[in-house]
Amino acid sequence: MKFPLSMPHLRSVKFAPLALISFFLFTNVTGILFSPAFAPAVNASTELELIPADMPSSGDEATDWIIFRAAERQGLDPRFVHAVIWQESKYKPQATSHAGAQGLMQLMPATARRFGCKDANDPTENVAAGTKYLSWLLKRFDGDVALALAGYNAGEGAVDKYNGVPPYNETQNYVRRITSRYGKTYHPILSPEQAKLAFNVVKENAAAGSIETE
Repeated sequence: MKFPLSMPHLRSVKFAPLALISFFLFTNVTGILFSPAFAPAVNASTELELIPADMPSSGDEATDWIIFRAAERQGLDPRFVHAVIWQESKYKPQATSHAGAQGLMQLMPATARRFGCKDANDPTENVAAGTKYLSWLLKRFDGDVALALAGYNAGEGAVDKYNGVPPYNETQNYVRRITSRYGKTYHPILSPEQAKLAFNVVKENAAAGSIETE
């Protein structure tokens, strides 16, 4: 009796389950498929970024991120920016003072224009301009928090005129309250990357030689 020509193929198919089981056992024992060499590449830049738990909060996550990002771009401690905003507007984006200052960081129209803010009631634009101004003042006064705050409140010209915090009750109280809330009298002049480490916004992974977000 002659067998069909396809019989050898059918016989090999019979052993396919056994071959698959053997392959499965082999890879589990050796760990070949689970080796890091076969793992998908992960880009460090895609790591999830979180605001540190000890950071002050406005009570609104979107606002917190606006403050965090703006401070980061200017090399500022976000805690310092929070302290200023708390004193200026209590986080109210539509706040307006009797003198005409507007928004979260209470920018006067001339200051808003000076630092590129077209809509002072827009939180992102307002905080971006306000942090630029704070950064500029800190550089001008060599990191002296009190003088930078006095300049923010009364103008840098007034600080120059009195060679220190002007003798205005409003300005002196303003400086005292914010420095008390922030807890520091000196703010180093740093690049954004240096500031991340200095202000504990990220931690340095010494073993890997990279920077990780808290």
